[in-house]
Amino acid sequence: MRPALRRGTRILAIALALLLGGAACSDTERRPDAKESGSGRTDSGPKKKGGSVTIANTAGQTWTCNFNPFNPAVFNTSIGFVYEPLVFVNVLGNAAEKPMLAKSYRWNADKTEIVFTVRDGVKWSDGKPLTAEDVAYTFDIMKRVPATDLYSLWTSAGLQSATAAGDKVTLRFKQAAQTYFYFFANLQPIVPKHIWSTGELASRPDTTSVKDPVGTGPFKVDPCGPNNIQYTANTDYWQPGKPYLEKVQYPAYLDNAPANLDLASGKAQWGSQYIPGIEKFYLDKSADHHTWSPPVQNVAIYPNLDPSHADTSRLEVRQAISYAIDRAKVAEIAVGGQQPPANQSGIVTPTFEKYYDAAAVTKAGFGKPDPDRAKKLVEGLGHSASDPLKLTIITVTGYTDWDAALKVVKQNLAPVGIELTVQNLAQQAYLDKLYNGDYDLAYYSQPSGGPTPYYELRAMLHSANTAPLGKPAVSNHSRYRNPAVDKLLNDYATADEAGQVDIVKQVGQVMIDDVPVIPVTESVDWFQYNTEDIGGWPTEDNPYAQPSAYTFPDTGQVLANLYWKPAQ
Repeated sequence: MRPALRRGTRILAIALALLLGGAACSDTERRPDAKESGSGRTDSGPKKKGGSVTIANTAGQTWTCNFNPFNPAVFNTSIGFVYEPLVFVNVLGNAAEKPMLAKSYRWNADKTEIVFTVRDGVKWSDGKPLTAEDVAYTFDIMKRVPATDLYSLWTSAGLQSATAAGDKVTLRFKQAAQTYFYFFANLQPIVPKHIWSTGELASRPDTTSVKDPVGTGPFKVDPCGPNNIQYTANTDYWQPGKPYLEKVQYPAYLDNAPANLDLASGKAQWGSQYIPGIEKFYLDKSADHHTWSPPVQNVAIYPNLDPSHADTSRLEVRQAISYAIDRAKVAEIAVGGQQPPANQSGIVTPTFEKYYDAAAVTKAGFGKPDPDRAKKLVEGLGHSASDPLKLTIITVTGYTDWDAALKVVKQNLAPVGIELTVQNLAQQAYLDKLYNGDYDLAYYSQPSGGPTPYYELRAMLHSANTAPLGKPAVSNHSRYRNPAVDKLLNDYATADEAGQVDIVKQVGQVMIDDVPVIPVTESVDWFQYNTEDIGGWPTEDNPYAQPSAYTFPDTGQVLANLYWKPAQ
């Protein structure tokens, strides 16, 4: 998966219930179609059934063979493969939508109520029909057992009720809720009431292990063992003619080396991890080997802004760090240029180019490294290269790309008068310190994302997401508090598209002015793919879904489009 933390932390942080928003939609009925979603340009023409794909994606452990979609630890082997959402929202396609289990939806005027029309003719993999009752019951589970409400729909989003009538499901909220659409429509999978309303699943839906999952997705688990998950095509899948592949093999890799070797040899065709020296090791091995890893978020330095941390809570220190870092050099040395350098506004480009104010970044002096400016700031604090300001940054043991990045950062900071000590910690120890604010600086990739930069920025900066030192923060680990920023992020919910772009640019300016987080490189969706026998992959020219095998529910979009070329 990600060389590391982005995959793992995303799961952990979701379990902490992210307080974020979703895609804004009109109050008229929406029937998003394949053309809107960006999936209309996959290879056309009839495709015969057959073939398989093998995923090389390091899990770091053997499989538990649990496919409970309310368990964050197994999201990326269950959601997309077996379970599906109401609507797919394409982060890489300007938040364009594709109808899934809901064929359409309608908001009321004040965005406090949304009515989904459930698609006809969908069957669960055990042959029973999907109904509106299944959808309403899925949301009822989250009300009855709060541990399953991983997106805080019944609390933060203000969900009041979920009711079914005929083929309609109505969700009512106590406040405008369109900013949560991405979560309840796209990320939340739907489960069958006839399975989940009996036995242990009814009483303990959060902790019960699901070995033989029943879903509506393109594949079924058949079988699962500790060393490999085999998925076989769901022959009753509701999308006509899909899936084209007969099987998916998902071996359990304990580290990147064997997974990378299987990709290079062609034994595996779908990779989702960092490959050092990818040109020589992988791309040069075959003309059918390709990579496309679109940037979606940031890898950043998170300074502790609590006043008890006297150095990192000072703006001059944070500015000096940001001015001193040669982001392009970090990107080249740490990940061989496979991740782009970030910018201080925190807006990921080119993915979210329309939200990016390049002139503001340049005006503030962050357009390129400025060690002289950084040195003057540090000298103003009474430090120099001979009498440095000493800071410690925490990272995760074994994250070799992060180690390489921090080695460059350390070298950048030394001449300006900052001595950086890198503290490698086991992942759980690292997360404990990060969430509870027990650190000066932390190297981190924010796990939450979405179809606009708003999602990551809100996670990083909204005061509702932080907590006093010693208590776990949901996502604002820097402990940044700014009522003006909170208002901007809250106003995003009711703004039109132009207003939302303006709000994001204003928050980007705050990132420049206050330096609450210091972006270093842009975190990408790691993706390697083999076209010798398989077609239908998402590409830069046809980004119909995020391409990594660990991004849900996007995996379902990819799996439904892949096909075996020799069968043509």
